[in-house]
Amino acid sequence: MEIAQAIVKAGGVALVASRGGRMENALARAGGRLIRMEVGRKAPWAIRANAKALAEVIRAEGVEVVHARSRAPAWAGWYAAKATGVPFVTTWHGVYKENFPGKWFYNRIMGRGRPVIAVSEFIAAMIRARLPEAEVVTIPRGADIAAFDPAAISGARTAELAERWGLVEDPRPVVMLPGRLTRWKGQAHFIDAAALLRERRGAEDFLFLMVGGEPDSAYGRELAARIRERGVEGCCALAGHCDDMAAGLKLASVVVSASLEPEAFGRVAVEAQAMGRPVIATDHGGARETVEDGRTGWRYPPGEATALAEAVQKALELDESAREHMGMAGRARVMQRFSTEGMQRATLAVYDRATGRS
Repeated sequence: MEIAQAIVKAGGVALVASRGGRMENALARAGGRLIRMEVGRKAPWAIRANAKALAEVIRAEGVEVVHARSRAPAWAGWYAAKATGVPFVTTWHGVYKENFPGKWFYNRIMGRGRPVIAVSEFIAAMIRARLPEAEVVTIPRGADIAAFDPAAISGARTAELAERWGLVEDPRPVVMLPGRLTRWKGQAHFIDAAALLRERRGAEDFLFLMVGGEPDSAYGRELAARIRERGVEGCCALAGHCDDMAAGLKLASVVVSASLEPEAFGRVAVEAQAMGRPVIATDHGGARETVEDGRTGWRYPPGEATALAEAVQKALELDESAREHMGMAGRARVMQRFSTEGMQRATLAVYDRATGRS
């Protein structure tokens, strides 16, 4: 979406090959056009069929750059780009595992971009270790500085969420963990940290809130059971999906990224800092680049609930001046290094180089 917006703003045509989904209307509003196609199919015959269809689109629309952002679409896009002589660029978004036979070969397609865009220095180093021949450019993902701006969030927006989450008459500081409900996001040890913090403080004078996902899913029910087992029903809750995360983050006193496995980049930490919120993140992956320990937040060893509880304790003990200073430092750092505008500008520069315009 963000790159499509940048292309259109620069006077270009943005075509997105996808099966479609909830972002279709947003793409249309941004001036992009959907090419409806099941590009995510992994079967070899499906990839070949998609490659043929993409080649037809490239020729018909005069496409100048093919940019692939996921592995199955990248295979189809690479074949189509080869057939039409169009530059092929990839963005390596994830920590792709190679724990199955042949998985290394499937992943290698992401290294065939000229260049390969890495979303963090962590990912760039991983690519170079796996594929020394890859041409790598690091362009960090970014936060929308205008959208994630505390001054831009109206009282009505935060009031609506506070009402939904039962926070209107609850003065306790909110410790927020945004993210889909999946084990590697660390919700289980987040709950354990709540129990440890309650024991440490001798009171339930805080609220641990997990935002995102579906609480009625199998894993959501498992987390609800864990909350009951740890006896923290009074200070730990599942909020469910949020369609206004900027307003949600404004309700938080501190934001946690508790991922057990390294995040390729970790946008939650960056968006929270853009909102002027102290961040606590696991000390691996992209967080080592986005969270400055002791200045814009804290980092702790992955999966260690005791260390997380200690970090939350530090965050809750900040006085107003220290909290404001940390928030300002975080937002300034995001504006300097991790803005959406910077990511868009750098990506368009890659297109110019790929097409010989610069």
